Formats: sequence, structure tokens, C-alpha cells
Amino acid sequence: MRRRQQSTSLTDRQWGMPTALGSRIPLASLIQTLAVAEYLNFRHPANALGVAQSSVSARVKALEDDLGILLFERHARGVRLTEAGRHFVERIAAGIDQLDHAVKTAGMAAAGESGRLRIGIHALIPHSFLANLIGQYREDHPGVEVDMTEATAREAVMQLRADRLDVVFVAGKPELPDCHSRRIWTEPLLAVIPERHPLAERSAITWADLEGETFLVRHGGTGPQVHSHIVLRHAGHWPALSILRFDVGRGALLSMVGQGFGITIVGAATSLLPTSGIVFLPFADEPEPVAFSAVWSPSNRSAALKNLLTLASHMVRIARTD
Repeated sequence: MRRRQQSTSLTDRQWGMPTALGSRIPLASLIQTLAVAEYLNFRHPANALGVAQSSVSARVKALEDDLGILLFERHARGVRLTEAGRHFVERIAAGIDQLDHAVKTAGMAAAGESGRLRIGIHALIPHSFLANLIGQYREDHPGVEVDMTEATAREAVMQLRADRLDVVFVAGKPELPDCHSRRIWTEPLLAVIPERHPLAERSAITWADLEGETFLVRHGGTGPQVHSHIVLRHAGHWPALSILRFDVGRGALLSMVGQGFGITIVGAATSLLPTSGIVFLPFADEPEPVAFSAVWSPSNRSAALKNLLTLASHMVRIARTD
């Protein structure tokens, strides 16, 4: 019967199952034992840990009694590890390092300094507000892995609701009952026309100037919102509106404008792209600039997301004072 019980205990240890002994050993006893193994006496560990020398000696002795193993051989000048003590200390040191790493990792995640942040974007134009925001965030929080997905506003919000994204940046000020949203930045709306267009020499234009023009919009990115805005501005006007939609990228659409396929409208950040054959003109009759908002789930408690939104607000405040 005794052999059977001993065999079960050995099996439990082999598979990493907690034993009654392991569960009642105080962490302080293990830490003080490691300190004694490092200094090979009781006085220096006690000073380093800020406890009484007698307390360290008593804890180590109690641990040896619980284990039934002599970890240290005592002598006049201090102690030295036994062979069993050396094996014990090596494994305990590895376990303490793993525990320390786990605590630090959990702390970093709780502070938003590690982990992953999944962002849905409509575009990432160099030197735009969004590009600067993400670039500054990555510089401030290098331990956070940033994943980005480009999609239309509708697609991005669907991914957000499916918990495949943490935050999405969209044009407009969406009112979604199941999501939080916040306006982050704005951009003036610009018309994009060929440089040889009769209106190209103007300093600004109106929507009435564009009646009869063929508008080009994209299927992806902010294309659906651009389409809706053009339709809204031409409601009730004649002649009938002509809008052509293409499954192309932003750069290709601008190139098509330059080649005379038609015209389009964009946020001011697009004018930061290197282009040729086109001009960007502001609207004199747009009531307000285009708003861009962050949208996220109310159930998302990510500290990394909170840090991003805080940084965005800070950057907007700085931009307003410049």
C-alpha cells in the first residue's frame, strides 16, 4: 500500500500536478533560499532583503525540514550547497524567473504596453493625421503589435462587431447604437480635376460649377461615402448626375482623373500624395470640413486602445494650438 501511494506521488510530480507540500511552501522561503545560495551565508541575504538574519536562517531550516532534504551544509564561515541543494536551487531559480516574467508581462498588458492592437483604416497616406497618429503610437508603445486592415466603413464596422478589429477610423460621424464613436480630426473637402480643365485656374469652386461633370469613385476605401456625398449635393439638380465606380486604388483613380476620365472629390490628406496632371481645389460652398471618427466596441477594455484614443486627443489639441 505504501509503495502504491509513493508511486502516485511521483506520477503527480512527473506531470506537473501540485502536491500538498508544494502548495504550502511560502514564496518568501524560496526567495530567501535563493538569496542564501547566492551569498553562501545568512547575513548578507538578510541585509539585502531587509529582514532579520535569524528569520532567514529559520525559513531555510523549515524548508529543509518540510522537504526532508539538506540543502546547505553549515560551517563556520557560512554555508555551501549540497548536491541536492544545487539541483533544487537551479529549478527554483528558473521557476522564480518565469513567475517574475509572468508578473511583468501581465503588468505591461494591463498598462497597454504589450499585446496587439487591430486597427481598421480607410487609407494610410504619408504625413496625414492618421499616419502620424499610428506612427507616434508605435514609437510610444513599441511593445504593442499593431495590425492594420484597409476596408470600407461598412466592412470595417462589421469586422469590429465580429471582434476582429479593436478600432476603426471612418469618414463621417456615425451614430451606431451598439458602438462608441468619437470625432477625431477633420479635413477640408477638395475637388480633383485635370490640370487642363477649364476650372483648373480657379482658387476655389462650387458644386454648381461641377454640374454636368462625370464623377469617378472607388468601390473600396471611402468610395461609398464619397458616392453618397456627391448624390446628396446634386439632389434636385439637372442634368442627371453621372457617377462611374471603379475597383481601383486611390492612386489609380487620381491617375484616371489626370487622363481625363472624369473628376472626383477627396479629403485634403489625399493632396499630400505625389501626383501629376491634376489639381486640387477647395469648395467655397461646403458648410464644414469632412469629419473622421474612431469607432470601437463598448465592451473593449483594452488599455492599448485607450492609449491610442488618448494620444489622438492629445495630438488634436496640439494641432489646434499650432
